[in-house]
Amino acid sequence: MDRKRYDEGLAVRREMLGADYVDRAMDGAGPFGAHFQDLVNEFCYGAAWARPGMPRATRSLITLAILCALNRPDELRMHLRAALRNGTSREDILETFIQVTLYCGMPAGRDAFAAAKAVFEAVDSE
Repeated sequence: MDRKRYDEGLAVRREMLGADYVDRAMDGAGPFGAHFQDLVNEFCYGAAWARPGMPRATRSLITLAILCALNRPDELRMHLRAALRNGTSREDILETFIQVTLYCGMPAGRDAFAAAKAVFEAVDSE
């Protein structure tokens, strides 16, 4: 494990998802799942999200589109919250989901818009 990349990834993950969310995920993983959490911290957030070559808001839009295309609703809701924390505008999310609808189909678009509606309502009520 590259400790520097892990630590940087963990910091980015906490910024994007909130420390409480990340700590619950890591604490609840148990000994078996801890290995997966290490991969997430080091590689997803340390090796990819922490890279300087692209703004996080742009990475968020790409991630949202991919998650819609792959039909990953739980990850989509999590990354919608992260996208807002990364400075992604709701208008950019809307435009991304229009593209998703055109290229991935109406069911993917419908699910994306429904997820965004639920997340935006939750965020607005917090």
